Amino acid sequence: MKRNLLLTPGPTQVPPQLCEVLGRPIIHHRTPQFQNFLKEAFDGLKYVLQTQHDVYLLAASGTGAMEASVCSFLSPGDKAITVEGGKFGERWTELCRAYQVEPKVVEVPWGRAVSPKVIEKMLSEDKDIKAVYVTHCETSTGVTTDLKALGEVVKKTNAILVVDSVSALGVIELKMDDWNVDVVASASHKGFMLPPGVAIVAASPKAQALMAQSKCPKYYFDLRKYKKVVEKTDTPFTPAIGIVIALTESLRLVKETGLDNLFKHYERLAKATREAAKALGLSLLAEESCISNVLTAINLPEGMDGGKVVKRMRDTYGISVAGGQGDLKGKIIRIAHMGCLDEYDMLTGISCLEKVLKELGYKFKLGAGVAAAQTYFNENQ
Repeated sequence: MKRNLLLTPGPTQVPPQLCEVLGRPIIHHRTPQFQNFLKEAFDGLKYVLQTQHDVYLLAASGTGAMEASVCSFLSPGDKAITVEGGKFGERWTELCRAYQVEPKVVEVPWGRAVSPKVIEKMLSEDKDIKAVYVTHCETSTGVTTDLKALGEVVKKTNAILVVDSVSALGVIELKMDDWNVDVVASASHKGFMLPPGVAIVAASPKAQALMAQSKCPKYYFDLRKYKKVVEKTDTPFTPAIGIVIALTESLRLVKETGLDNLFKHYERLAKATREAAKALGLSLLAEESCISNVLTAINLPEGMDGGKVVKRMRDTYGISVAGGQGDLKGKIIRIAHMGCLDEYDMLTGISCLEKVLKELGYKFKLGAGVAAAQTYFNENQ
């Protein structure tokens, strides 16, 4: 049987212990038994988010969390800064326009991070801006945004800082309260190692004050409905019951490991992958100053069809990586480091990449990438 190794930036590998939980018989959600799971999920998410603020769970994907983070805090005619440094930054702009919020778009070259000084200047020149929408890890480029620096800028204004941390939460550090992040949108199918189905939104008191004034049309994504029942450990609509229960087990695993240990683990996988790419004579898309440990975006050899690389790795050898998006389609591959992956998974992926590159005519010393990654792993236990 051909293997199916997911090195994609979502969905990620689901470990056996979580598969077991997902396979249990369903229970009813309006029961004390489910409330216990819900409370554990809320508490565990607050631990990962490093927050004391409200956390809401919706039956949706990460985009549902993002949509709720627009329509539940703003009103038609409001102004918001949207940072576009990749496909998911562009999604903030699209969501704002869908709700007749006026986006003040900051275009950042793909592979770079936004400068906090740019945001500071825009906020100082227009006091009517209500929100700043950014992406924690831009999954299309492998870039991490400096949320701590942005939080220092935005906290001095009336605007809220809203972060898409769909791919980054639980993989790289995010201190919601200490960094003055007002809203975080995330989901179950990335760092939490589960299927898609649970959207996560956390909101600070500053954001909740805007929520109370929001006039955007909404129903299911109206977070005021979730806020009304969160103190009763409940949800306003039917939750993704099985995934919420599995989320509690995932959060137990996270707590047992410890956030700092998790972050170091993913950093180790990322750095070894970057060493492998360099040993193969390949460059990285993201600048060194903002490169992410969530995934690595690798520039492919000139003239090579990246779509063929992704297809052959997946369909012939059972190793799934992601290709490029937008203008980068066919030019890069993206290898993720999140979820229940270890160094042997990364070595398998690198070995497969080498095999496919060789088959497609790229000239290099076979085994160079695997050797570089092995060396890094051995020297950084």
